Amino acid sequence: MRPLAPGSPAPTTPITIVVGRFDDLFARGLRELLSGDHSLAVVAEDIEQRRISVVLRAHRPDVAILDVRALVKLAEVRELSVAYPATRLVLLADELSSVECAQLLAFGASACLGRDTQARDVLNAIHLASRGLKVVPRSPSSDGGSIAGGQLLTRREAEVLPLLQQGATNSQIARELQVGVETVRTHARNIYRKLGVSSRNQLAAPRVLDRQDPPSPETRKPRRRAAGRTPRPRRGHDARHR
Repeated sequence: MRPLAPGSPAPTTPITIVVGRFDDLFARGLRELLSGDHSLAVVAEDIEQRRISVVLRAHRPDVAILDVRALVKLAEVRELSVAYPATRLVLLADELSSVECAQLLAFGASACLGRDTQARDVLNAIHLASRGLKVVPRSPSSDGGSIAGGQLLTRREAEVLPLLQQGATNSQIARELQVGVETVRTHARNIYRKLGVSSRNQLAAPRVLDRQDPPSPETRKPRRRAAGRTPRPRRGHDARHR
């Protein structure tokens, strides 16, 4: 992780930050760290995970700093990143393995750091994330603790996940990873189960309907028939079917 240039001028517009709920001791240290950087502005802090979405909607911050332990499932990261794409998610955890980082980054996190990361590196990660860059620890733990109740993806499943998110077919994934199609199906089923989804459509970010796009046939509302009126028979059929 490349440190910020010392003495560089602070941006004219501060980076707005929302901070989730952490234990008291860690929260105090994080508060002091953020307040010491005048280019950062904390707009809300000590937010319970269940209220994060509400707070992000209200403040639209540049960065949200969240505790991985507060996540009920990894899919929460994806849901937040899709709902608030302009807010970069910086996730902190006790220990992070390379596989865990791959999962979090694949679901839209901009940074995943251990809670023991040096203060300067945490600040650097926030600045880099605010610019849309991905950040991972220098040396992630090889046997990091579990995330989301131990539903940890294997190394191979972590390789399959981003391909599923890109909409690749089982055959395409099999060719890319040089494995059998049935092996890909098995990995996909395990990924769905561990991440709490039922199909690859839920893994991929939903397409945002442009205002100029015509509504699809499924979303087009059928015309209501006026009460008391019977439909007019089609030509050529009225005489034969009376």
